[in-house]
Amino acid sequence: MKNNNSNLWARIKRNRFAYYFIMPTLLAMLFLHLSPIVQGIYMSFLKLNQFTLQQYLLAPFVGFENYYKVLIDVNSPIRIGLIEAVRNTFVYTVVVTVGTLAVGMVVALMVNRKFFGRPIVRTLFLFPWIVPTYVTGLLWGIIWLREGGLVNVMLVDWLKILPFKISWLSGPNTIWAIIIPSIWRFWPLSMLMLLAGLQTIPEELYEAADIDGAGPWRKFWMITWPMLRPVWFILILFGLIYNTYSFNIVIMMFGFGAGYPGEWGDLMMTNIFRNSFQLWNFGTGAATSVLLLIVMITIVNVWFRYFKKSEELR
Repeated sequence: MKNNNSNLWARIKRNRFAYYFIMPTLLAMLFLHLSPIVQGIYMSFLKLNQFTLQQYLLAPFVGFENYYKVLIDVNSPIRIGLIEAVRNTFVYTVVVTVGTLAVGMVVALMVNRKFFGRPIVRTLFLFPWIVPTYVTGLLWGIIWLREGGLVNVMLVDWLKILPFKISWLSGPNTIWAIIIPSIWRFWPLSMLMLLAGLQTIPEELYEAADIDGAGPWRKFWMITWPMLRPVWFILILFGLIYNTYSFNIVIMMFGFGAGYPGEWGDLMMTNIFRNSFQLWNFGTGAATSVLLLIVMITIVNVWFRYFKKSEELR
């Protein structure tokens, strides 16, 4: 242990000028990241609402009362809304992550082939990713309208698939009204990263598989899938984090940022936003944020450990 410490200090002393250069950036990043986290944790122990907001960090200290309201108090409306938001967020995160990867994989396999106009096609496929998320929410909020919305016009008036127009922005259909735009918005990123991974796979592996008589599916499962494991790991990790914290599309789809998605469309972030900035329950909003942070840190660590263990077993 002493030898390791001496080697560490020797490396630091040898590269001290490099550390001098990165120190300001490191300190700034620590301040920008840790300061809001510490402040949010402290706020979760305060009775911070519209009556005590002027006091801010000097508001009355209530200990774990906010956590009690969020986790245990069955009569707390915040807890009831949180349970619905957790359910919706779980379904939303899983479906959007899987759907994004599935669409991205299919399109990546298509555009990885050589055909005329491939650069143009790949550029056009990036269009959903270029569109800002708040614009995506506004556009799809109009597309899903019961009267005059493009989806109902296509399904009822043009294709005659449905006998009547469906209300997509209320009731159980709401979850699908936010899942589909999210997949549409995020699949180009998966496609781009998977395409980059596909182009690193040696062609000799597929040529050898052709000689052995392997079909397309066998080549995918035996060559493409294993070779893309690092890319899948990153995409799933990013998908879990980004989709759990999804906010812009949902908040802009319902009332241009001021609406309520309903019990089937409320996600964790919209729930926290509504409790904090519309209902003025900043203390419980901070407590919910801290709990979500703990859950996400746990998930990320478990995912890293699983990937590392699976790589060691290969």
